[in-house]
Amino acid sequence: MVAKGTKRVDYWQDPQAPKPTSRKTSASVFVQDDDGRVLLLRRVDNDLWTIPTGGVKKGETVGHAGVRECREETGLDVEVTGLVGVFSTPDHVIVYLHGDRVDEVRQPINICLRARVVGGSVQPEPSEAQEVCWIAPGALDDYPIHPALRLRIDHGLAHTDPYVS
Repeated sequence: MVAKGTKRVDYWQDPQAPKPTSRKTSASVFVQDDDGRVLLLRRVDNDLWTIPTGGVKKGETVGHAGVRECREETGLDVEVTGLVGVFSTPDHVIVYLHGDRVDEVRQPINICLRARVVGGSVQPEPSEAQEVCWIAPGALDDYPIHPALRLRIDHGLAHTDPYVS
């Protein structure tokens, strides 16, 4: 378990990245509004933009984790409507630092779900998100998004068939 106040450093296709010490499953939700805009939030631990994402806890399903994470990070209630894909490439490594100490080096397994808003209001949780907003697909290049997350978003925008890596 990664402690609050931990800094996150994401690596992508980097041969100098540290070797993973764990693999954990996370759930993310790809949410679009009626105008086709994508729900994004700016993380507090690395200042990058992302879709709602978080670890699957013991005793919950992937779907419940995605719904819970979206509510915790954005204030919005969603329902799962489908699957964007399963993203498990070893190209993505995450290092969690607490001060100068490495807490964990993780190679994530992410299950990205399609979802739609069914309630709530945008209210970012300060410990989870600095900002939450709806972004038009054509404006995504204006936001710093890690390549692993951009792969999920781009697949969600362009394809209806699930991605599996």
